Parts: sequence; C-alpha cells; structure tokens
Amino acid sequence: MAPALPNAGLNRFCFWRKFVYDLRGMNSQGTEPRLREKMQLMSASEIERTLVRLAHEIMEKNNGGRDLALVGVRRRGVPLAERLAKHIRQIEKSDLLVGALDISFYRDDLSTVAARPVVQQTDIGFDVTGKDIILVDDVLYTGRTTRAALDALFDRGRPRRIQLCVLIDRGHRELPIEASFIGRMVQTRSNEVIEVKLQETDKSEKVLLMERMEPATNE
Repeated sequence: MAPALPNAGLNRFCFWRKFVYDLRGMNSQGTEPRLREKMQLMSASEIERTLVRLAHEIMEKNNGGRDLALVGVRRRGVPLAERLAKHIRQIEKSDLLVGALDISFYRDDLSTVAARPVVQQTDIGFDVTGKDIILVDDVLYTGRTTRAALDALFDRGRPRRIQLCVLIDRGHRELPIEASFIGRMVQTRSNEVIEVKLQETDKSEKVLLMERMEPATNE
C-alpha cells in the first residue's frame, strides 16, 4: 500500500491535479465542460467562397505562385490547404506542393491536452529551403500552435518566407503572431470556442460559435 501523503504533499498533489485538468480545457471539477451552440458563423457555401477569395489573395501577394508550397496543420488545416491548392492550380494551371504538420497534442482553440504545443510528426515530401511557405490552419487563437509549426518548418530547412493563412482569426493572442491571409475575423470571449467542421474530417461543413457551460453546483 502506498504511504499516505502528508498535508503539504497532499495539497501540492491536489494543486497539480487541478492544474493538469485546467490545461486540458476541463472545468474546476475535473470534467469536460459542456458546449452550447450560440450561432452558426459560416455555411458550407460561405466556406467555399472564402477559400476561393483566399486563393486569389495568396496568388496576388506571391507573384503567381512560383516556388510556393502549402503546409496544413492537422487536422482541419490539411484539407483546407488541399482545397486552397486545388483553387490555385485552377487559377495558375500549374502544380503546387502540399505538406502537413501534426501538432495533435495541443489544439490552439480547444486547448485539449498539453501546456505547450508538441509537433508529433511531419508529412512534407519536399525541401522547404528557398520556398514561399503558406502555413494553413483553421483557427488562430493564442498563436502557440503557429509558433510550434514555425519551429518545425525551420527545423527542416530555411524557407524564403512563411505566411500564415487561417479560416478564422478569433483574437486573444499571447504571442506576436498575425496571419497574412484571414477568412474571417471573429470577436470572441474566453469562454467561447470556434468549431470548424469540414466534410473531410467531420462529414459536415460549417463554422460554429460555441460557449462553454459550467455544470450547476449544489450550494
């Protein structure tokens, strides 16, 4: 049988247990908070029109896309990058490189697992050195996920330039990181969550504004 913790040790244990729960986006009772849908921000057709606009903006800012490559952040940044690449290919009639970064141990908007972003793996089958990289994600929030993605890209080489493209920018930045291409700016509160749903990952297509609901307490 494990020895009983003294009061000081027990207090420290309880503090760290609560700290880990809070990092995972849980409430103070250690349970997953319920989410309530507040409104739909974008429909499927609005998402598609936004991606077409972003594709044209990317091409205009990058002189037609020479030495251009897209890298999506899993999960939903990858299908967004693939769709953007499809639109750009239709515009320029040329091939476009697409890669992926997996930072699944930290999601910037939902803050589900760890205190800091961790790059799990990369799926980039090309040399990033000298390339103009468009880093694609669904939601930009604190900037920590983007920071981890930038570090991972520079670990693989020296891109000429990295530009960030996001479907939703919800503010509340903790790092000096801004997107070059933004689908929509959405002012949010700290207790709100942006949910992006795509056919490739969720079998539905929309962007929702959700609100965390704390469970009722028995006083």
